[in-house]
Amino acid sequence: MDKEQLKSYHEVKSLKEQLTGLETEYWHLYSDLATWQFWVILLLFFIGPLVALYFLIDRKKMLLLGFYGFNIHVWFGYFDTWGARQGFWGYPYELVPFFSGNISLEAAFMPILFMLVYQWTLNNNKNFYLYSLLLSLFLSFIFKPILVMHDFFQIHHGTNYFHLFLTFLVIFPFSKLITNVFLKMQK
Repeated sequence: MDKEQLKSYHEVKSLKEQLTGLETEYWHLYSDLATWQFWVILLLFFIGPLVALYFLIDRKKMLLLGFYGFNIHVWFGYFDTWGARQGFWGYPYELVPFFSGNISLEAAFMPILFMLVYQWTLNNNKNFYLYSLLLSLFLSFIFKPILVMHDFFQIHHGTNYFHLFLTFLVIFPFSKLITNVFLKMQK
Protein backbone atom coordinates (compact mmCIF):
# COMPACT_ATOMS: atom_id res chain seq x y z
CA MET A 1 0.00 0.00 0.00
CA ASP A 2 1.47 3.35 -0.96
CA LYS A 3 1.59 6.40 1.35
CA GLU A 4 -1.44 8.10 -0.21
CA GLN A 5 -3.62 5.00 0.14
CA LEU A 6 -2.41 4.42 3.71
CA LYS A 7 -3.21 8.03 4.59
CA SER A 8 -6.73 7.69 3.11
CA TYR A 9 -7.24 4.40 4.92
CA HIS A 10 -6.32 5.96 8.27
CA GLU A 11 -8.62 8.94 7.62
CA VAL A 12 -11.56 6.64 6.91
CA LYS A 13 -10.73 4.52 9.96
CA SER A 14 -10.52 7.59 12.18
CA LEU A 15 -13.87 8.92 10.90
CA LYS A 16 -15.49 5.53 11.52
CA GLU A 17 -14.20 5.55 15.09
CA GLN A 18 -15.55 9.07 15.62
CA LEU A 19 -18.90 8.08 14.14
CA THR A 20 -19.11 5.03 16.41
CA GLY A 21 -18.44 7.29 19.39
CA LEU A 22 -21.17 9.72 18.30
CA GLU A 23 -23.66 6.90 17.72
CA THR A 24 -22.95 5.42 21.14
CA GLU A 25 -23.30 8.83 22.80
CA TYR A 26 -26.58 9.45 20.93
CA TRP A 27 -27.90 6.03 22.02
CA HIS A 28 -27.09 6.76 25.68
CA LEU A 29 -28.83 10.13 25.46
CA TYR A 30 -31.97 9.11 23.55
CA SER A 31 -32.37 5.36 23.17
CA ASP A 32 -30.96 3.45 26.15
CA LEU A 33 -32.71 1.33 28.77
CA ALA A 34 -34.17 4.42 30.47
CA THR A 35 -36.39 5.28 27.46
CA TRP A 36 -39.81 3.84 26.70
CA GLN A 37 -38.75 3.48 23.06
CA PHE A 38 -36.03 1.01 24.04
CA TRP A 39 -38.63 -1.18 25.75
CA VAL A 40 -41.05 -1.01 22.83
CA ILE A 41 -38.27 -2.08 20.49
CA LEU A 42 -37.05 -4.84 22.81
CA LEU A 43 -40.44 -6.29 23.72
CA LEU A 44 -42.59 -5.64 20.65
CA PHE A 45 -40.09 -5.98 17.81
CA PHE A 46 -37.50 -8.39 19.25
CA ILE A 47 -38.64 -10.62 22.12
CA GLY A 48 -42.32 -10.71 21.12
CA PRO A 49 -41.69 -12.13 17.64
CA LEU A 50 -39.18 -14.66 19.00
CA VAL A 51 -41.69 -15.90 21.57
CA ALA A 52 -44.42 -16.06 18.91
CA LEU A 53 -42.09 -18.04 16.64
CA TYR A 54 -41.31 -20.47 19.44
CA PHE A 55 -45.00 -21.31 19.80
CA LEU A 56 -46.06 -21.05 16.14
CA ILE A 57 -43.25 -22.65 14.15
CA ASP A 58 -43.95 -26.00 12.53
CA ARG A 59 -41.21 -28.07 14.13
CA LYS A 60 -41.29 -30.58 11.26
CA LYS A 61 -40.25 -27.82 8.87
CA MET A 62 -38.09 -25.90 11.31
CA LEU A 63 -34.81 -26.19 9.42
CA LEU A 64 -36.37 -25.12 6.11
CA LEU A 65 -38.21 -22.20 7.72
CA GLY A 66 -35.14 -21.21 9.71
CA PHE A 67 -32.95 -21.26 6.61
CA TYR A 68 -35.44 -19.09 4.72
CA GLY A 69 -35.76 -16.74 7.72
CA PHE A 70 -32.00 -16.47 8.01
CA ASN A 71 -31.84 -15.50 4.34
CA ILE A 72 -34.46 -12.81 4.94
CA HIS A 73 -32.47 -11.59 7.95
CA VAL A 74 -29.20 -11.39 6.04
CA TRP A 75 -30.61 -9.57 3.02
CA PHE A 76 -32.66 -7.17 5.15
CA GLY A 77 -29.51 -6.46 7.13
CA TYR A 78 -27.53 -5.68 3.98
CA PHE A 79 -30.25 -3.50 2.46
CA ASP A 80 -30.96 -1.72 5.71
CA THR A 81 -27.30 -1.00 6.40
CA TRP A 82 -26.80 0.22 2.84
CA GLY A 83 -29.87 2.49 3.00
CA ALA A 84 -28.88 3.91 6.38
CA ARG A 85 -25.27 4.53 5.27
CA GLN A 86 -26.51 6.28 2.13
CA GLY A 87 -28.78 8.46 4.26
CA PHE A 88 -32.01 7.16 2.66
CA TRP A 89 -33.48 6.19 6.03
CA GLY A 90 -32.58 5.94 9.66
CA TYR A 91 -33.70 4.83 13.08
CA PRO A 92 -33.82 7.49 15.82
CA TYR A 93 -34.14 4.69 18.41
CA GLU A 94 -32.17 1.47 18.34
CA LEU A 95 -31.89 -1.61 20.51
CA VAL A 96 -28.10 -1.46 20.62
CA PRO A 97 -25.75 1.26 19.42
CA PHE A 98 -23.07 -0.89 17.80
CA PHE A 99 -25.11 -2.34 14.92
CA SER A 100 -26.14 -0.14 12.03
CA GLY A 101 -29.77 -0.36 11.13
CA ASN A 102 -32.39 -1.76 13.44
CA ILE A 103 -31.38 -5.20 14.63
CA SER A 104 -34.80 -5.93 16.14
CA LEU A 105 -36.55 -5.46 12.78
CA GLU A 106 -33.80 -7.13 10.72
CA ALA A 107 -33.11 -10.12 12.98
CA ALA A 108 -36.50 -10.84 14.51
CA PHE A 109 -39.64 -8.99 13.42
CA MET A 110 -39.36 -9.04 9.61
CA PRO A 111 -37.76 -12.48 9.17
CA ILE A 112 -40.27 -14.07 11.54
CA LEU A 113 -43.24 -12.55 9.72
CA PHE A 114 -41.91 -13.85 6.42
CA MET A 115 -41.15 -17.26 7.96
CA LEU A 116 -44.70 -17.53 9.28
CA VAL A 117 -46.14 -16.58 5.89
CA TYR A 118 -43.91 -19.17 4.22
CA GLN A 119 -45.00 -21.79 6.75
CA TRP A 120 -48.67 -20.92 6.27
CA THR A 121 -48.41 -21.14 2.48
CA LEU A 122 -46.64 -24.51 2.74
CA ASN A 123 -49.14 -25.96 5.22
CA ASN A 124 -52.21 -24.66 3.37
CA ASN A 125 -51.00 -25.16 -0.20
CA LYS A 126 -51.30 -21.43 -0.95
CA ASN A 127 -49.32 -19.23 -3.32
CA PHE A 128 -46.16 -18.17 -1.48
CA TYR A 129 -45.49 -15.23 -3.80
CA LEU A 130 -48.98 -13.77 -3.51
CA TYR A 131 -49.05 -13.86 0.28
CA SER A 132 -45.47 -12.59 0.59
CA LEU A 133 -46.43 -9.77 -1.76
CA LEU A 134 -49.40 -8.94 0.48
CA LEU A 135 -47.13 -8.96 3.54
CA SER A 136 -44.70 -6.67 1.69
CA LEU A 137 -47.53 -4.27 0.87
CA PHE A 138 -48.61 -4.25 4.51
CA LEU A 139 -45.08 -3.68 5.79
CA SER A 140 -44.30 -0.96 3.24
CA PHE A 141 -47.52 1.03 3.24
CA ILE A 142 -49.00 0.44 6.70
CA PHE A 143 -46.33 -0.75 9.14
CA LYS A 144 -43.49 1.56 8.05
CA PRO A 145 -45.74 4.67 8.04
CA ILE A 146 -46.81 3.76 11.60
CA LEU A 147 -43.13 3.56 12.57
CA VAL A 148 -42.56 6.97 10.95
CA MET A 149 -45.59 8.42 12.74
CA HIS A 150 -44.09 7.35 16.09
CA ASP A 151 -40.51 8.38 15.18
CA PHE A 152 -39.12 4.85 15.15
CA PHE A 153 -38.17 5.22 11.47
CA GLN A 154 -37.27 8.21 9.29
CA ILE A 155 -37.00 8.44 5.53
CA HIS A 156 -34.82 11.03 3.78
CA HIS A 157 -33.57 12.28 0.39
CA GLY A 158 -36.77 11.64 -1.53
CA THR A 159 -37.05 8.04 -0.40
CA ASN A 160 -40.66 6.95 -0.15
CA TYR A 161 -42.69 3.92 0.83
CA PHE A 162 -42.71 2.61 -2.73
CA HIS A 163 -38.90 2.43 -2.60
CA LEU A 164 -39.19 0.40 0.59
CA PHE A 165 -41.71 -1.85 -1.13
CA LEU A 166 -39.23 -2.44 -3.95
CA THR A 167 -36.65 -3.66 -1.41
CA PHE A 168 -39.19 -6.20 -0.15
CA LEU A 169 -39.86 -7.26 -3.75
CA VAL A 170 -36.17 -8.03 -4.13
CA ILE A 171 -35.54 -9.63 -0.74
CA PHE A 172 -38.31 -12.19 -0.33
CA PRO A 173 -38.08 -13.80 -3.81
CA PHE A 174 -34.29 -13.81 -3.68
CA SER A 175 -34.38 -15.49 -0.26
CA LYS A 176 -36.85 -18.04 -1.60
CA LEU A 177 -34.64 -18.65 -4.64
CA ILE A 178 -31.63 -19.34 -2.43
CA THR A 179 -33.74 -21.66 -0.27
CA ASN A 180 -34.97 -23.50 -3.37
CA VAL A 181 -31.42 -23.88 -4.69
CA PHE A 182 -30.33 -25.47 -1.42
CA LEU A 183 -33.38 -27.76 -1.43
CA LYS A 184 -32.50 -28.91 -4.96
CA MET A 185 -28.86 -29.44 -4.01
CA GLN A 186 -29.97 -31.53 -1.03
CA LYS A 187 -31.68 -34.07 -3.33
